Amino acid sequence: MAEIMRAWHISSPGPFASVLALNTSAPRPSDAALASSPPGSILVQVLSAGLNPADHKIPEMGCLARLVLGFPKTPGMDLCGRVVAIHQTGGTSGDVKPGDIVIGRLDPMKRPGSLQERVILKPDEYAALPESAAQIPDTLRGAAGAPTAALTAYQSIHPYVKAGQHVFINGGSGGTGTFGIQIAKLLGCRVTTTCSTSKAELCKSLGADAIIDYTKTDVKEELARLGPVFDLAVDNVGVSPPHLHTFSASFLRPEAALVLVGAEVTLASVANMASALLRPGFLGGSKNKVVPFVTRNSHRDLAQIADWIGEGKLKTVVDSVYKFEEAPAAYEHVKKGSCAGKVIVQFHEA
Repeated sequence: MAEIMRAWHISSPGPFASVLALNTSAPRPSDAALASSPPGSILVQVLSAGLNPADHKIPEMGCLARLVLGFPKTPGMDLCGRVVAIHQTGGTSGDVKPGDIVIGRLDPMKRPGSLQERVILKPDEYAALPESAAQIPDTLRGAAGAPTAALTAYQSIHPYVKAGQHVFINGGSGGTGTFGIQIAKLLGCRVTTTCSTSKAELCKSLGADAIIDYTKTDVKEELARLGPVFDLAVDNVGVSPPHLHTFSASFLRPEAALVLVGAEVTLASVANMASALLRPGFLGGSKNKVVPFVTRNSHRDLAQIADWIGEGKLKTVVDSVYKFEEAPAAYEHVKKGSCAGKVIVQFHEA
C-alpha cells in the first residue's frame, strides 16, 4: 500500500474557496517517482509554504484554467523544506545532502504544489540555505516566502542595471516590491518606490531612498517633476497608475527599460499589455523598451537569493503566518490584496 500524506487540492476551476479541500490520504511521492525525475532531483519534507496571488487567480480563470492546469491541482509554488532523499546522479544534488534545508519553487502549471507534506524538486527548482540560516526558525519561515517574489525581483532588476544607477519600483510594499527594494540596494542602486502612507516606513526600512505616496500624490505628476532620471522602471502593479508605459519618456532615460511584472487577468490588463508592446510611441505607446516579465526557475538565481538570506542581507517581510489546517483562511487574506509582505503557511518546525 502506498504511503499517504496530507495535501490541499483544488478539485476543478472555480471560486477558490469552494474548490479548495484538504485530502488527508493523498499518495506520497514514491522512491520510483524520485528515481524517474531528472538527475539532481530531491525529495523534500515541506516545513512551510509561501502563498502568491497566482495560486488562486489561475484556477479562477474558468475554462481557460483547464487549458493550462491539470486537476486535481495542489496550490502553492514556494516552500522551505528539509531534504529527505536525493537522486544521486549528476545535476545540482552535490550541493545538498539529506537533512539540509532548501528553498524551492515549483512550476505553477504542474499538478504538484507546495501545500503538501512532501514534494519532489527538480534541479532548477531549489537551492540550499546556508547552515547558519537553517538554525533560525524565523528565517526558515520567511525563507518559504522568498522563491517566487525574490526571483521575480532579482530577474526583473539584475539584468538591466549596474551599481550607481537609479531604479523606480511601482509597488514597493507587496511581496515582490519588498524584495525588489532590497535587491536593487544590494546591487548598488538608488531606489524610488510607490506605496501608501501606512507602508512608507516599511519601504524606508528596507532601503528605499525616496517614497512617492500614491494616497497623497499623483504618481505621474511626481515622476514628471523628477524628470528622466531613472535607469530602470519595474511596474509590480500594472494598472495603477494606468498606462504608466505611455508616460515612460517623462521619467526614464532614453535607453532605460520598463519591466511589466504585475497585471490582473482582465480585459483591461490585456489591453494595457497589448498597448505597451504593440503601439508605437508616435501613436501614444511607450518611447522606451517595454519588457513583459515571466518568472523562470533558475538554480543559479535561487542560490544567490539563498546566500543573501544566509548572510542576513535579504529578508522576507512576513505579513502573517497560518497553520497548515488554516490554508483556506490564509488564501482569503491573500485575496484581500493589501498584504504587507508575504503570507506563510507553517507545516512543521525545522
